[in-house]
Amino acid sequence: MGPEPEPRDVSAAIDPTVPPSGPGCVECDASGGWWFHLRRCAACGHVGCCDSSPSQHATAHAAATGHPVIQSFEPGESWFWDYSSDQFYAEGPELAAPDSHPADQPAPGPQGRVPQDWKTHLHR
Repeated sequence: MGPEPEPRDVSAAIDPTVPPSGPGCVECDASGGWWFHLRRCAACGHVGCCDSSPSQHATAHAAATGHPVIQSFEPGESWFWDYSSDQFYAEGPELAAPDSHPADQPAPGPQGRVPQDWKTHLHR
């Protein structure tokens, strides 16, 4: 096994001044869908649903825009993921507030749109 790869400088893919686009997945909210967990684009603030969610909007946003870095948008989580290198970062710069969806918003969410059999719709 070779040496660990050098960490990439992802600072150009992060704008810490941009606030999140809202409290939920932009596309799911527009279509009446639901999500399992939320991810925030570190470049433009777009909030999309995670890869376990039925629609996987965060990954679709990264692919469509070339914005490779996301941060968890879940309460109590601050990790980052870089799609371009498949690299996890336990910490990174502080992004503009808020740093998560509202604490009273359930996961999966949003309340009232999650089917009773939601677990059968998750991507694993």
